[in-house]
Amino acid sequence: MRLFAALLPPDEVLDEIERAIAPHVGEVPGLRWPDRATWHITLAFYGEVPDAVVPDLRVRLARAVHRHAALDLAFTGFGAFSSARRARVFWAGVSGDSAERLSDSVKAAGRRAGVPLTDTKRFHPHLTLARARDEQDLRPLVESLAGFRGSTWRAAEVHLMRSVLGPPLEYRSLASWALG
Repeated sequence: MRLFAALLPPDEVLDEIERAIAPHVGEVPGLRWPDRATWHITLAFYGEVPDAVVPDLRVRLARAVHRHAALDLAFTGFGAFSSARRARVFWAGVSGDSAERLSDSVKAAGRRAGVPLTDTKRFHPHLTLARARDEQDLRPLVESLAGFRGSTWRAAEVHLMRSVLGPPLEYRSLASWALG
């Protein structure tokens, strides 16, 4: 099963994001905007995990999550990977308490459970909003949303999520644990 650990922002802050980007959806040809139901902040991507490993992963995630306090976060500004000029991913930035140690802990929980982590990129908390197959110049889009700052919200739990591929893409929460 294809798994990842994530924070799920509350509806009211997702409403703010949705209102901010609404005038721009469909403006850039080739940019695909996934359903809001898929929006999340990935802490660790585990990829394909054998069913036999999942029970140990759950135990280790519970331990890791309980060692961290809840986080006060806000969505601030927008950006793109790899850059706004040559983008394949458009995202909303995350500010507030650092989630880096939490991300490191849930990645370590995966390694200890026997999940070979293939994602070696430095953690950059964000909410993916759109993707493109080919590089796009998103500088006008990013610049038009530069002043955005959403409401502060409390990330109080971590979810173990399952990706169900195929149209439509679906994410299901298999378990969750309270921070702190």
